[in-house]
Amino acid sequence: MAISSHFFLLLLPIYGIAAAPNTKLFREYIGADSNNVTFSDVPVNSGVDFHFILSFAIDYSTSGSSSPTNGKFNVFWDVENLSPSAVQAIKARHPNVKVALSLGGDSLNSGYVYFAPASVSSWVNNAVSSVTKIIKAYNLDGIDIDYEHFKSGPSTFTECIGRLILELKKNNVISFASIAPFDDRKVQSHYGALWKKYGNAVDYVNFQFYAYDNGTSVSQFIDYFEEQSSNYRGGKVLASFTTDGSGGLAPASGFLEACRRLKNEGKLHGIFVWSADDSKKNGFRYETESQALLAY
Repeated sequence: MAISSHFFLLLLPIYGIAAAPNTKLFREYIGADSNNVTFSDVPVNSGVDFHFILSFAIDYSTSGSSSPTNGKFNVFWDVENLSPSAVQAIKARHPNVKVALSLGGDSLNSGYVYFAPASVSSWVNNAVSSVTKIIKAYNLDGIDIDYEHFKSGPSTFTECIGRLILELKKNNVISFASIAPFDDRKVQSHYGALWKKYGNAVDYVNFQFYAYDNGTSVSQFIDYFEEQSSNYRGGKVLASFTTDGSGGLAPASGFLEACRRLKNEGKLHGIFVWSADDSKKNGFRYETESQALLAY
């Protein structure tokens, strides 16, 4: 007997013939505030794909002079608690955990971290070498791009970051890469140009929705999410919140409700949090709730 097309469509979700784009990806930045947070402090739900993102590796001098080093990255996260052996231990304990490092960040020693390459070729060569060295020393899986201040134009940023990601992937140094823009004209011009040319090399968009005004409503958050999904069309734009209380839609004010709506519409590509350092004081309550939403 023939099966009608309507009946066939009803069967798709049951037999998994057409999967919704929702994913079970949960990501958390860790290590920027050096407040003794450890990987093992953070609850990990076995039903999600969990990415820790070490914050930050920065191409600035470690001498305290805060001078750019043209792609020669150094580690600036809490190395005492987030060491190579700690990375190895958390990955052994939780097979669903991967660990990445974030490049850039907002500030260092009370001054902004600027993207300030001397030239595209020299920056890329230095960055590939220095980032590869850190990744191999820590047994990391991916990178995140979180530059927020620029002394070069969008085209230079595009070529430097795009070529870095491609080289690291070509050399099998990383298996994924993400970018972390927010709604600022200059920031969006740089990341938008990068996305236009190298978006197919970027696996996740960690859009900083918490950079919007404090007190963002659920409906506003959904509107922002749709707008940025359009800006980074075809990308996996993740929903996000912060636990430092600085802005955006707070977890206690409807963030999970917004995520449920997105999930019901097949649009929830994952959730990320800034940051474990701030969440430690509340016992990682919202990390637990967010992972439960993703897992089931």
